[in-house]
Amino acid sequence: MRGLLVLRDQVRLAPKPFGLAVGGSVLYAITTVASSAVLGWVVDNVVAPRFTEGRVASGTVIAGILAILAVGVCKSVGIVMRRLGAMTAQAQVQAVLRGRVIDKYLDLPLSFHRARPTGELLAHADGDAEAATGVLAPLPWATGILVLLVVTGGWLVATDPFLGVIGLVLLPSVLLVNVAFERRLEVPANQAQERYGDLSAVAYESIDGALVVKTLGAEGRESDRFAAKAESLREAKVELGSQQALLFQLLDALPTAGILLLLVVGAWRVDRGIITPGTLIAFVNLLRLVTWPLHMVGWVLGSLPRTVAGNDRVQGVLRQPVPPASELRLVAPPSGVGLDVRDLHFSYGAGAAVLDGVSFCIPQGCTAALVGATGAGKSTLMQILGGLLDPASGTVSAPTPVALAFQEPFVFADSAFTNISLGTDLTEADVARAARIAQADEFLDRLPRRYDSVIGERGATLSGGQRQRLALARALVRRPQLLLLDDATSSVDPSTEADILRGLSSELAATTTLIVASRPSTIALAELVLFLDGGRIAASGTHAELLVTSPGYARLVQAYEQDRVA
Repeated sequence: MRGLLVLRDQVRLAPKPFGLAVGGSVLYAITTVASSAVLGWVVDNVVAPRFTEGRVASGTVIAGILAILAVGVCKSVGIVMRRLGAMTAQAQVQAVLRGRVIDKYLDLPLSFHRARPTGELLAHADGDAEAATGVLAPLPWATGILVLLVVTGGWLVATDPFLGVIGLVLLPSVLLVNVAFERRLEVPANQAQERYGDLSAVAYESIDGALVVKTLGAEGRESDRFAAKAESLREAKVELGSQQALLFQLLDALPTAGILLLLVVGAWRVDRGIITPGTLIAFVNLLRLVTWPLHMVGWVLGSLPRTVAGNDRVQGVLRQPVPPASELRLVAPPSGVGLDVRDLHFSYGAGAAVLDGVSFCIPQGCTAALVGATGAGKSTLMQILGGLLDPASGTVSAPTPVALAFQEPFVFADSAFTNISLGTDLTEADVARAARIAQADEFLDRLPRRYDSVIGERGATLSGGQRQRLALARALVRRPQLLLLDDATSSVDPSTEADILRGLSSELAATTTLIVASRPSTIALAELVLFLDGGRIAASGTHAELLVTSPGYARLVQAYEQDRVA
């Protein structure tokens, strides 16, 4: 019943192509029965008279040929309709499910993505969506086969009830076999889908971390991890395949036994003169034609557990609750204020508080540096200000739009222009201006096709500093009122970094900028320094003031200086 409910919901997503496929299947079913009836008529009226009377009327021969051709054409039309409609319906439903999963991923908070391997998320959108719709393509055929069985049963009983009973015994036999095996298939089907996700996660992690794997000589370890997951998946697939093989063998044996019984009983009926040889041949041919399609009914029923398993994993994502939109930045800050944070609290799960009453205020157009030891919560604070995390309590007043650039920027395998504009309706002048402020034009102008040059996947063709400048241009092109830089210039040399900050001051004078900084030269360029310590802003002021008034800040900056010299 779960499988039927899944199929019902999927059919509703593509009713027209599915209806076309079912119509083709019904046409195929009717012409299949008609072909056997025509064959029986040809045997009795064309073949048999030729042997018994030595001649056959030409009109009868022509009529037989035309009947066979007509049935063949109709059957071919039914096959084309069925295949075209079924494949279209399956592709359409897969596209809808994948689109819904991706849309859900975009709506879910960052915590959801952090709690799950990327490979598992990819498996939901790919392998699970494919598994969930695996039965959809053959389903119209199976539906047509049911029609075929009904029409076949009616024709058999109407032609010879005695032989018809033998043919009608096949249907409940097939259904009983499928019911017996369906529950046995569900467990290995679920295991196979889960282990496919595990395998995808390991594969993605190994490929994504290829640089680490290569440089540290960890190829053997990664191969062993992948081999273990692959072996686990193989075991589940073999178990599933073994059960399906036994099912299909039984489905093959039942119709064959029915045909043998039909031949024995039918020969006796012909010998008694109750039916004609053509009728027996039509019966045998029809059951022979039904034998293979019966496999499709069995295959659909036998594959339902895999479909249910894939659908459950997809629906598990779609059922994830989306938290209400953050109330941050719903209120604009007072005039002259660029960012106002009051009593901000945050912790990861049940862990200790990362931010414990953070409060500060930055004037509009000011460039401020956020300084703190490793693990002080600087990146967490920036993600809250950027809307990626919701605080437990506290308020933030900030202007919009807000742009956030990270220390580890993500670069798409696309053109430099698209990487900066991200497909939005921006002009070349807008992109060039942002690149100039970010000092990215210096290397972009040297590319073979300048801004139309395709950047390698994850920016493999660029240096770390170039990737950071490209990502900074992406943030600046939207002319943000609040710019958050989470150590986003750490790989840029101090001279270029100074040019970037000067460009921000002159080109985006009204933009408030908050920079997570660990480089003394960067901190010195800031108009305001915020020292984050113990989950609070322990001190604020200019760099020179804090060196005198805050011993903790002075020790940290001194450690930065020693690290730079070393």
